[in-house]
Amino acid sequence: MLELALKGSKRYYGWIAFLLVLIAIGFAAYVNQLTVGLKTTGMSRDVSWGFYISQLTYLVGLAASGVMIVLPNYFHSYKTNKHMVIFGEFMAIAACVMCLLFVIVDIGQPQRMMNMVFHPTPNSILFWDMIVINGYLFLNLLCGWTCLQADRQHLPHPKWVKPFIYTSIIWAFSIHTVTAFLYQGLPGRHYWLTAILAARFLASAFCAGPAILVLVLLVTEKVTTFKMPKNALSTLVKIIMYAMCINMFFFLLEVFTAFYSNIPGHMHPLLYLFEHASTGLVTLMWTFVVFAAISITLLVTPRLRNNLKLLPWTLAMLIIATWLDKGLGLLIGGFNPTPFDTITPYWPTGKELLVSMMIYSIGALIVTVLFKIATEVKEEVGHSQKLPCGCSSEDTCVCSSEDDCGCVSEEAAAEA
Repeated sequence: MLELALKGSKRYYGWIAFLLVLIAIGFAAYVNQLTVGLKTTGMSRDVSWGFYISQLTYLVGLAASGVMIVLPNYFHSYKTNKHMVIFGEFMAIAACVMCLLFVIVDIGQPQRMMNMVFHPTPNSILFWDMIVINGYLFLNLLCGWTCLQADRQHLPHPKWVKPFIYTSIIWAFSIHTVTAFLYQGLPGRHYWLTAILAARFLASAFCAGPAILVLVLLVTEKVTTFKMPKNALSTLVKIIMYAMCINMFFFLLEVFTAFYSNIPGHMHPLLYLFEHASTGLVTLMWTFVVFAAISITLLVTPRLRNNLKLLPWTLAMLIIATWLDKGLGLLIGGFNPTPFDTITPYWPTGKELLVSMMIYSIGALIVTVLFKIATEVKEEVGHSQKLPCGCSSEDTCVCSSEDDCGCVSEEAAAEA
């Protein structure tokens, strides 16, 4: 099926070329990092994890997003979204690859990653994190590719693949849980030392991950013949709404526990992030609170939640809010104040951002190629779900004859 990714429009090849340029620019920065060392980053003795690890944390959530589509389909026989399952699995593949790449660039010399293979340490959480991320990558690649190939050949999915699909659903919860254990197992970092950190990670993953997936699928609808079933989209947005509400509820529990108990170690990281840090960081953290409140308000209001023109903006604000919380603030707040009760400011350098841009571009390239293959196969087998007269998903196709079709609004169609 890889040959399907080799044919496309000029816009498709232009996008691929653009991503390759970004990858080349970022790779130049990475070569410089290999030559000079990690001093090109903003990390130091007191801040041993930086932007790379914070992006790993966020992207693990994106990898787990596919389970919000796969689980209803296989555990509850919710077949409305069955044509969207492959996109969740392919998104997870790209996210897992990006997670592994962020680990590689963070450890300095890439050959060090082989130490986990040749000198495994099962008593280390990092060892198990490598196992669950690589395992989830393999499961999604196996299940997604096998099922899509069966669809292309108009065959039922092989029975042997179902145990792997059910395993991948359970595995999705493990990847974020184990990643959370990396943080909450450190007694000297009070901001991370909480029993509900894994629950917070899962809640944020199940709102931000599907939100990113929906936005990418909305773009896919614009450039391909694939259309998301409206009922499936509505259900997925409701899942995002509930997960975001739970995510912010957990965050408020942390705030209450810190300030009601009046324990300095728990209060100081929050005070640093929202009051005493640099002006830029404080502004970003309050932006997280505002965007989270706005996105929740828009999602819990049925009329606004079902507005397809407003939905992309709502999801974009939710993604920005969760990224500022988990992809930036979580790491900086965990390292400040230090165990010596001092402040070591951290901010990613330009070269750090360029290397991160390279990895995100690689992820976007993987998503582009895999989604291209998936949409081509679905068009071949008649699963594109495009209305016969090419109407948008907001309109209804009305045909008086086979060759005489037109698009009308849903309200007009209901009146007719």
